[in-house]
Amino acid sequence: MPEYLAPGVYVEEVSFRSKSIEGVGTSVAGIVGPTRFGPVRGKPEVVTSFAEFTRLYGDVGDLTLGPDTVLNHTAMAAKAFFDGGGKQLFVSRIANFGGAEDGLSEASDAGGNVIFQSRFPGVMGDFTLEVEWRDSENLIQSTVTSTPAENEIVFLDATGLPAEAIANGALPGSHFPMAIRGLVERVGASYRIVDGLCEITADDAAPLTAADLASGDDHLVAANLVNDADNTVTFTRVVAKRPTSGALADGTAAVLSFNEETDLSTFFTGTHWGTLLTLRGSLNGAGTVFTVDGSGLNDGVATPISLNLAALAAAPDTVRRMMVQRTFDISVRNGGANDPVIYTYGNISTAPLADNSLSAVLAADPAKRYDKLTSPVQCTLADSISGDDVMAALFEMFDPAAMNPGPASVDEARYLITMGGGSDGDTLVALQYGGVTDEVNGSTGFAALEDIEDIAIVMVPAAAATDAINHQGIIAEMQKHCRKMRYRVGIVDSREAMTISEVREFRSNFDDSRLALYYPWVVAADPRGIVPTVNLPPSGFIAGVYANTDVLRGVHKAPANEPVIGALGFAQDINRFQQELLNPDGVNCLRSFPGRGHRVWGGRTLDGSDPEWKYVNVRRYFLYLERSIEKSTQWVVFEPNGERLWDNVRITVENFLYNEWVNGRLLGSAKTAYFVRCDRSTMTQNDLDNGRLVCEIGVAALKPAEFVIFRIGQKTADS
Repeated sequence: MPEYLAPGVYVEEVSFRSKSIEGVGTSVAGIVGPTRFGPVRGKPEVVTSFAEFTRLYGDVGDLTLGPDTVLNHTAMAAKAFFDGGGKQLFVSRIANFGGAEDGLSEASDAGGNVIFQSRFPGVMGDFTLEVEWRDSENLIQSTVTSTPAENEIVFLDATGLPAEAIANGALPGSHFPMAIRGLVERVGASYRIVDGLCEITADDAAPLTAADLASGDDHLVAANLVNDADNTVTFTRVVAKRPTSGALADGTAAVLSFNEETDLSTFFTGTHWGTLLTLRGSLNGAGTVFTVDGSGLNDGVATPISLNLAALAAAPDTVRRMMVQRTFDISVRNGGANDPVIYTYGNISTAPLADNSLSAVLAADPAKRYDKLTSPVQCTLADSISGDDVMAALFEMFDPAAMNPGPASVDEARYLITMGGGSDGDTLVALQYGGVTDEVNGSTGFAALEDIEDIAIVMVPAAAATDAINHQGIIAEMQKHCRKMRYRVGIVDSREAMTISEVREFRSNFDDSRLALYYPWVVAADPRGIVPTVNLPPSGFIAGVYANTDVLRGVHKAPANEPVIGALGFAQDINRFQQELLNPDGVNCLRSFPGRGHRVWGGRTLDGSDPEWKYVNVRRYFLYLERSIEKSTQWVVFEPNGERLWDNVRITVENFLYNEWVNGRLLGSAKTAYFVRCDRSTMTQNDLDNGRLVCEIGVAALKPAEFVIFRIGQKTADS
């Protein structure tokens, strides 16, 4: 009780009304089965659309379970559920890897410096990773200048030079007028031929090289290297301009590619490299020198080679582009090089310790759960490696054919890494469906669904595609799950192409009001686009009918005489006489009617011993009432167990049931549709002494009009 010790005004909040009960949802579904991707342990994820299902658990492509390739019934059932009106679906993926956590796809270099691995097991994890360099612009900048700067190296292309053009040397007069093409450096008033890289020709003499010049002839007189009526002189400056990602620094990784096989050995020191279309290496900070890598990135280049970019002016038409390889994006393609991109990682650095390194962006254990679910690939880097090691490992993994498309190809170089080794696991049995409870590593199968309170419908469509014994065992696991969780019903699929006698025999194995069996399979358009139609277990379609009926009409309405959205027909045509055999056994038939489409034509449970629970809607409606009352009366626990509490509980439940009656969900008048008793007549002194509050509730549920009978007879007309 509050204490009033000091004079003043006290305002207190009190409640003058009974508590209310809010109805729980009944359209949330759970599915257990194999998928192409996604987590196999831990709390199942809810998906609210088929696109979201695809993003987390893969597409509708076939599964390879052991030696068999099978339809992906789990994904197809999820699609049918959402197409039919379902809104929320919890997915518990299962897999059989013989007790080992394998089945992951992988790609790595020989030294294991860089290892890409799919985050989850599955053949779908055999992705193609495409590295796309963020600096994709061509950095080559070529300009003509008449006055090179001091010590600047440029490309000289001159014709008609007189003998005076050669300083401190003498050449036979037959070599003049002379033509020179080569690298030169501005040194004071003259130009020096750089490293003897030049080509000297004349119309009436054999070509010379710098080696033919006498000592001192490698300097040309600047005063004579001007354009006039007798000669032409062109100085070409070639540099790598500043990339958009920032200024160049010494050692910036870059690639130089050509349009055709090019022999520039005349202007290049070292090994002949005319058969290479792409050179990989690094630029200096000034963007004037490209160092060709000699550690294995370029075939046939065993030692680093320095290339003054001005030498490229010798064959400008052959140069395709130069771009730096500093940061990059990775596009994850679902399959081959031209398959759709399903995920993209952006702005990745080759520096192992950078905040945006491969191991940071493609983290093995992301901080956010969303990233753990949606990021399909993880990457680990070896300890104590450098950025050059990362670059070398990437180039080792790149597909050489895509990276070097060839001189006749119009395709740009692509940097592709192919992952492999993913597995969907072995054939699944009831053990995997039942699952295990593991609070450390995460639960699996039906055990994982126990962590989700909101699920009201469960299904195992892939079970119907297994053998008869395994199918029955899996349904038994679903039955145990529904009974344990109390407020759930399981949709049971018949196996494909079962005869009337076979489905009746199968039905005889179960007696449970929390199970409902549907027959036959549904014919639907192939979502893979491979064949026109496929036969599918009905549970995904039926779960959609349940969810849609609950939303549009209410859980009290039987999920029957409703269209099966997405059905093109049924695998077997069931007529009235066949259904007369099946309906009393609780086998719900799917039938086609001229002008009315393809419909669910049955609404019974598999409870053959208690007629109170033979209808699906009655069973589900009572589960709805029970769960709603349980969830909304938690406040009662530990309240003083006396008349005031009993009245409060009784009024709370009566108000809830009255609202149900007003909405047309109960039979009879308000006085006859329900009763609630919570007083001395429902509790003994022993109950009170042991802390028990007993409230008895009676509800007149609406049964479906399963048999509609009109009695018509002749009537004699009276005068």
